[in-house]
Amino acid sequence: MGRIAVIGAGMGAMTAAARLAVAGHQVAVYERTETYGGALRRFERDGFAFDTGPGLLPLPAVWRDLFVKTGKEPLEACVELVQVDPAARHVFADGTEAVLPNASRAGAVSALDDALGAGAGERWGDFLVRAREAWDRTRRPLLEEPLWADWRVLAEREPYPSVPHKRLLRTRRAATLAEVGAWELRDPRLAALLESHALAYGLDPRTAPAAAAVLPYLDHAFGTWYVRGGMRELARAVHERCVARRVAFHFGAEVSGVLEKDGRAAGVELADGTVVEADTVVGVAPWRSGGASEVYGADAVAPAGEAGVPGRVVVCLALRGGRPAGTAHRTVVHAQDRDAELALFGPGLPPERPTVHVNRPDDPALRPDDGHESVVLTATVPSQAHHDWSARGAADAFADRMVAAAERAVPGLRERVLWREVRTPLHTRQETGAEFGGVPAPALAAAEGRLLRPANSTAVPGLFGVGGWSHPGGGLPHAGMSGALVAGLIVEGPEFRGSQ
Repeated sequence: MGRIAVIGAGMGAMTAAARLAVAGHQVAVYERTETYGGALRRFERDGFAFDTGPGLLPLPAVWRDLFVKTGKEPLEACVELVQVDPAARHVFADGTEAVLPNASRAGAVSALDDALGAGAGERWGDFLVRAREAWDRTRRPLLEEPLWADWRVLAEREPYPSVPHKRLLRTRRAATLAEVGAWELRDPRLAALLESHALAYGLDPRTAPAAAAVLPYLDHAFGTWYVRGGMRELARAVHERCVARRVAFHFGAEVSGVLEKDGRAAGVELADGTVVEADTVVGVAPWRSGGASEVYGADAVAPAGEAGVPGRVVVCLALRGGRPAGTAHRTVVHAQDRDAELALFGPGLPPERPTVHVNRPDDPALRPDDGHESVVLTATVPSQAHHDWSARGAADAFADRMVAAAERAVPGLRERVLWREVRTPLHTRQETGAEFGGVPAPALAAAEGRLLRPANSTAVPGLFGVGGWSHPGGGLPHAGMSGALVAGLIVEGPEFRGSQ
């Protein structure tokens, strides 16, 4: 078995490391920061704790599989998983509210009929049936298999079965997520519910393909989950599993380049000049070691430019006063001016009135006592490439707008704030290495391949890509699948076709 150097200690990289170590390889991880987890971080102060990355866990089966394949203790023996119910409370632009149950189509139909009027729930339920078809068509090629050599088939074929729509004496089918909302859901509130899933991943619903319907379906079909103690606990558990499998971690070790010998990857060079020889290199973003055509080949998916990928602002709020009984874990406060918000995808200005996700977990581990509450606000924003988040007052001014928006769902919020911590794409850049602090979206079919990510295998033998900037893209479940695909390709070779 060989020596494997892994660049970075993000969730995808650690997944690959644990699986490769179990297969008998000698694995060493080189992480430029002083901790593991990538974007799955925690901020702590004065007895409060906050998740500054993903706040919920979709598709936990990905992580259950990792723990089954790498040791005797299952995932639930290492962390406590809690199914979040209701899945979300939605506060729409007109003040209407809807509370959606977790993983229940019938429950969602009933809730939306009650909140938005008869027929609204049925339209949403019918949409979920069509979204399931798109999911069934794309699940394997986009999550469970290495990216096809003939990836253009995925780029050209729209998997979502749009409903025919008559317009101006012509019959058309929705090609974008925004058209699905306008033509098939036919209610601005249902359209906002649909589009919020794309916005959360930094996707413009006006250009995101109809195939992005799989994003709300993912939450609906598999439920949303929370890790007791905070989502950072999942990163801790994966790191501990790696250590138990004898993966060596080197923190504060920045990789400056990938070594090549006789036309294949031969190790890594660290920023301090140290050279580490290896038989195989697994990198978070291996194209940084050379041009895209050199690393992936002229016929490969081009790496999506990080400059154009939006980021997130996260506001951690330490509140006086306890969490009221019956409070929803997650509330989505929809923007009151959709078009103004979507301008963030144009000139790159942060929206004046953003859609804000409000996470209020009922978790004693995150607060000093029951007389206080830990709350996290999240909004999608332009990355550092399009907006100067380092400018004086920029972060605080936008945080003020987020708090004002959140008050539509949490009356009196500002009066309860003891202190706050604001985190911008600058923090994302520091923690994940993304050049402009963007957050990658999951890979999606159609859209001429714009939302596909480069394959895990590269044109350089012995060099593999893992994590959100590689196939199958961003998101916690996708990170886990990325690590599984890389491990399979290394252990079984190029004939590996994914889990069965």
